[in-house]
Amino acid sequence: MAVDPVDHSGSTPGNVMARLRRPHSDDRTRIAVVADPHVSTREEGTSKLFEHTEAHLERAVADINDRGVDYTLCVGDITKDGERWNFDAADEILADLESPFRSIPGNHDVEKDGYDHENLPLAEFEERYTPGGLPFHERVGGVDVVGLNSAGGDDWLTDSHDGLVTDDQVEWLDGTLPELDTPLVAVHHNLPTMADQLVQHRDTNEPEMAIPPTMRDPEPLLDTLAAHDAPLVVTGHLHLPSTTTERGVREIMSPTTCSFPQSYLLFDVGPDGTEIRLIPVADHEGMMLGHFERHQDSYTGKGLTDMAAIRLAQFPLVDES
Repeated sequence: MAVDPVDHSGSTPGNVMARLRRPHSDDRTRIAVVADPHVSTREEGTSKLFEHTEAHLERAVADINDRGVDYTLCVGDITKDGERWNFDAADEILADLESPFRSIPGNHDVEKDGYDHENLPLAEFEERYTPGGLPFHERVGGVDVVGLNSAGGDDWLTDSHDGLVTDDQVEWLDGTLPELDTPLVAVHHNLPTMADQLVQHRDTNEPEMAIPPTMRDPEPLLDTLAAHDAPLVVTGHLHLPSTTTERGVREIMSPTTCSFPQSYLLFDVGPDGTEIRLIPVADHEGMMLGHFERHQDSYTGKGLTDMAAIRLAQFPLVDES
């Protein structure tokens, strides 16, 4: 299903995170990418600032509405842990969006062993957030948005928060990518070289830092992306802005709206390539709170906060213009 573009009369705030030669399109298209909102209505505290998650998502929605956005894409973890009431709360906020909204699931959106609450079934997640189920393809202006599920479902990957793009999805992707002009592939979990950045930071700066769940058996996915020269993959999961390339495939990781640096990304795709800007959803006081809470949460939280701060200081992370 094609989504018609809208007028891009909004301003372009925030800081430039990346300028890429690809993807490019004659039809200018603006896509907002939101990652890991972790909406929670009954919890407080932690580095995710649960008591602020609704307000952060509300600010993202309000800002997106001011930016002439064609399409809003979430790369997963809409909720704290897949609770139906948290999905309902997120939907109330997202109902104010003036652009179409789509999402892929994150590891905190799907069923996991040990949960003591009713989880939103994957089929209902697809009914709410994807056009025709997962995986999906949707033409948006000059961009072909492709959504994959690396998070799991009601009866698979329930024993882990690791990621996996299943063989049937890889087969679907292999048949779909050759038909697309300007693919932008969304998946929650990260490619291996992104995880390598965490290992490097741990080994250099934070030896007690744990490595969050990673993608299992990524080679079939990478083989397919590389074989079809897919220009861009957008991910979430680690709650920080970063980028990497692997076998010619560019990955852009979006920060989260819930924890430092509370932000979303704005992708502008045009004839000269793609410009990506980071848009904060918290003021100075909120950023200080987010930094403090995440930094003191754990060795892992400290390491990820330091990585985020380092990358923010290096913007733009890549400039191919």
